[in-house]
Amino acid sequence: MDPSATAAGFRSGIVAVIGRANVGKSTLVNALVGEKISIVSPVAQTTRHRIRGILNLPAGQVVFIDTPGILKAESDLGEWMNRSARQAAEGADVIVLVTDASASPRPEDEGWFRRMVRANDGVPLIIALNKCDASRRHEADIRAAWNAAAAGREPATAPEWLRLSAVTGEGLPELVSRIMERIPEHPPLFPDDILTDFPRKLFMADIVREKLFLRLKSELPHRVACHVVEVMDAPDGTWTVTAEIWVERASQKGIVIGDKGRMLRAIRRASEAELSAIYERPVRVLLHVTVKDKWTRNYWHLKTLGMDL
Repeated sequence: MDPSATAAGFRSGIVAVIGRANVGKSTLVNALVGEKISIVSPVAQTTRHRIRGILNLPAGQVVFIDTPGILKAESDLGEWMNRSARQAAEGADVIVLVTDASASPRPEDEGWFRRMVRANDGVPLIIALNKCDASRRHEADIRAAWNAAAAGREPATAPEWLRLSAVTGEGLPELVSRIMERIPEHPPLFPDDILTDFPRKLFMADIVREKLFLRLKSELPHRVACHVVEVMDAPDGTWTVTAEIWVERASQKGIVIGDKGRMLRAIRRASEAELSAIYERPVRVLLHVTVKDKWTRNYWHLKTLGMDL
């Protein structure tokens, strides 16, 4: 899209999607953009990067920033993820603070509330009560937690509350409408033919890591990483993706490989199937498991994984 040709009244802006781990931020951003740009799993802090998803509409462009969920940091990786999530709210035109309406508020939710009250400088804040389709709802508890955080303070902008479900789509049109009303008149920030500016290799690595998380569940996830070394394009259009799966100790290597290599084969096949569907071409994945001692605390290893330290 040519910015000089942008119609009068066209709006564009950055929306930070923040909140604690496992409230459904990535699912929400994927649903809003209409394509999978962030991986999803039941494991907390699956998202490790700030990922931009771009929604192009006739009247405007919304750039959503999906952020890592806040948890107690136990390594340099965890500290970086928490810092990255907090910084995402800085400079945003609108902030969407996602909560889980199906569960009671946790200390991490209350921490976000306090931060939003302290840092409130007039940026529109929407508190999304996600998972409102669940049978058990804790909306009153979440509102009470916000009121407790705001007690004795006068935020520059009172939050707007919105019930929604990233899974069923309930409330998403209203969320987009509210965002569009609050972002500024501005030419598009990105070309209108892209959904994300997340590097291809990092996205591919995330797809492999998602398959790892879904199979390993709580056994190893935060000690496992994936690094795509290269992507080779064959004359017939097939991509060969060579990737390393990092673990911290030799004993973890066997868990990832599995009995007679079954775990690794399952991860490879699932990764190939999804990447082939996403890129609409045959994708072959070659996986190698390697030990990177204390990679979660190593500056250069984290930089290799795309962390902007």
